[in-house]
Amino acid sequence: MRIAITGSVATDHLMTFPGLFNDSLMADQLHNVSLSFLVDDLQIRRGGVAANIGFGMGVLGGNPILVAAVGTDFADYQSWLEEHGVECGHVHISKTAHTARFMCTTDQEQNQIASFYPGAMSESIELELAEISENVGGIDLVLIGADDPAAMIKHTVACKKLGIPFVADPSQQLPRLDGQQTIDVVDGAKYLFNNEYEATLIEQRTGWSTDEVLEHVGIRVTTMGNKGARITSRDGLDISVPVAQEKSIKDPTGVGDAFRAGFLTGLGWGLSPQRCAEVGSLLATYVIETIGTQEYILDKSEFLARLEEAYGTECSQDVASHLGK
Repeated sequence: MRIAITGSVATDHLMTFPGLFNDSLMADQLHNVSLSFLVDDLQIRRGGVAANIGFGMGVLGGNPILVAAVGTDFADYQSWLEEHGVECGHVHISKTAHTARFMCTTDQEQNQIASFYPGAMSESIELELAEISENVGGIDLVLIGADDPAAMIKHTVACKKLGIPFVADPSQQLPRLDGQQTIDVVDGAKYLFNNEYEATLIEQRTGWSTDEVLEHVGIRVTTMGNKGARITSRDGLDISVPVAQEKSIKDPTGVGDAFRAGFLTGLGWGLSPQRCAEVGSLLATYVIETIGTQEYILDKSEFLARLEEAYGTECSQDVASHLGK
């Protein structure tokens, strides 16, 4: 299965605050916030939702197609992604803007405050899925991730016109989408990814109830932090998948992207939604155990052993025949 990943490519500036944001936030002054947090660590890492998902799929052997807009400073990043199995020959390279930047501070309870500068991502509208699909001999599934809103809508329309199933994953861009735009990027999706907060926001923006959302998408996958993930569908599917036990917690940035990478790779292998979520949950655990979104090293034997420990022998066996190829 050829899977294309659209969305942001960025450089992450990850900082750690040795305290709690809540200690400095006053409920009666939230309308007038002026705060500066003195951090004690800075890590500069590769990131962006499309690149993170692509990297995760690549290390699992998924060979995804990256569909994104980047700056002329992308050369080293491109080499890194290609070394890890991501096809980067169809990115748009801006002549004027740098690759996007993500700046995030995490406190001692893993709460985060972040900012995102789009840079070259604003040119994602220039990407043409029809042309890319023709050049690669066809695309079987497209994940439409957080990107320039106009590009997200354009890619969704293109998928519908071309008859390519798509995954709606608006995530961080939901605050920028109005009601109609949210409907435009969600309606007709074969899969919808969201976390608990985003699930509520989608329902508010669209005016749909939880059941009505399922009338507009095939399968809804809701991640719930340390409570795992829930998979629901209009056909009555309702599966809960717990998280895999982490060895340590270092940084939650990119955990959701890794879950998506594992889930999509599982789809490419032809696994059930439950198995896809189990693979995604374990890959997400690898990310939370490291600083940075693409710094984990995946040993296939260890991955299978941890799958068995978390989800049983049958799960490990189902994945082994694919992961070993």
